Amino acid sequence: MPTLLAIAPLLIVIALLASGRASALLAGAAGLGATLLVVLLAPPPGVALSPFLLHHAGIGAWLAWQVIAIVVGGIFFYRCVRAREQTLPPAHKPVVQATLHRQLYFAAFLLGPFAEAVTGFGVGYIIALAVIARLGIRGVPALALGLYSQCLVPWGALAIGTTLGAQIAGMSPTSLGERCALLQMPIHAGYLLLFWHFLRSAGIRPRSGQCVDDLVWTLLTVVAVWLAHTVVDVEIAGAAPLGILVALRWLRDERPDGDRLRGALRTALPYAMLTIALVLTRTVVPLQDALKALAAWQPFADQAPFAPFYAPGFWLLLVGAATLIVARTSPTVIIRQTAAAAWRPSAVTLLFVVMAAFYVAGGLATSIAAALHQAVGPAATLASPAFAAIGGFLTGSGAASNAMLMPMQAALAAEANIDPAWAAAVQNGVTANLTMLSPIRVSMGAAILALAGGDGAVYRAAWLLALPALVTGVTAIALLLGLAGR
Repeated sequence: MPTLLAIAPLLIVIALLASGRASALLAGAAGLGATLLVVLLAPPPGVALSPFLLHHAGIGAWLAWQVIAIVVGGIFFYRCVRAREQTLPPAHKPVVQATLHRQLYFAAFLLGPFAEAVTGFGVGYIIALAVIARLGIRGVPALALGLYSQCLVPWGALAIGTTLGAQIAGMSPTSLGERCALLQMPIHAGYLLLFWHFLRSAGIRPRSGQCVDDLVWTLLTVVAVWLAHTVVDVEIAGAAPLGILVALRWLRDERPDGDRLRGALRTALPYAMLTIALVLTRTVVPLQDALKALAAWQPFADQAPFAPFYAPGFWLLLVGAATLIVARTSPTVIIRQTAAAAWRPSAVTLLFVVMAAFYVAGGLATSIAAALHQAVGPAATLASPAFAAIGGFLTGSGAASNAMLMPMQAALAAEANIDPAWAAAVQNGVTANLTMLSPIRVSMGAAILALAGGDGAVYRAAWLLALPALVTGVTAIALLLGLAGR
């Protein structure tokens, strides 16, 4: 297959998204249409075209459905929690300037990432910005610090992007998550250095004692997330340890009296219920086995079954519904809000994942990887982190980017004879981290805070956040190439 023909669908998607005039929905539709056209013009040898198209469209829809279930569940859960919070009395504590650094670290590195791990789709960003603004930080510094809520997106929305990427790469989602957790350690070190830089931009001088405290909690975070993969599945390997760290840190910093403690527990109850339910279903082996077998459905023999009562989306819906009952809010309103918010990311996911299914089966990814390898040899794999970064930046979604690029990254790894599991981890880790700088996230933050300078002012200040993931990704690929060449 000609290389230009194989790469055309990716170029169309990138051009549309980069133009700023096309939505991810339109870009996904164009990419899928272009991929189908390429398959029709240059079909795989020895296949009957109609059965081939139907089979792989079904596989793509099957993979996409498992992500969409979490998308809908996550948005429904968040709407239910918000409805309940409106029935609770506000409990704001006055800001103490001496502890401002400490409070900003809590919002940026712990509270925001935890909310993003549980619900996803920028909810962590919204929560972090609300806390940061309440602390008196405004403008570009507030938006830059708020972006830290996205620093653990490989585990965001119960790791749907990581799960999808692992399925496309043909490996265990938890195994991919564990590798990403190791890559996240140097990435987080870079984020911490930049955090202190952004504090200075906000007029806050970091003190050495508090910086040491930041370092200790950062180490605790990345090690806890890594170790969690040895105990639980990837879906909650981010949410569970972050939830514990958020509680411990809040208790240490706030030292609440009885009334404040009870108020905080009431507010956190839905998150606690969800986390406990997910932990139990993934650590109590008899319960886990029973739920995995209950009404499990496997329409494709070469794809993992879908167990509805084990899937995270079910528990998001269940806990959300229970929260709604307590809040005594009309379910009709929440369902309408969920449908209005969920249809677009669900449609985008479906388009990109079906596109990926045809991209793999039609041999397009293999053709691109072979051409790059022929042009520059194994060094072509060094471009993998750049591809991943562009995908995360443009789509704002680890799931969509993995669907679009994971097949090509796997083919590049095979051509260079490097470990495909680690190549998949680089793709997933870099692309997920770069979603924090996506136009979707930055525009949302600028709109929330009514920033006068718009998106451009944020990018001029926050572009440095792209460096930790990119440098880590390139270094990891270089090490893999070195090992492959021994």
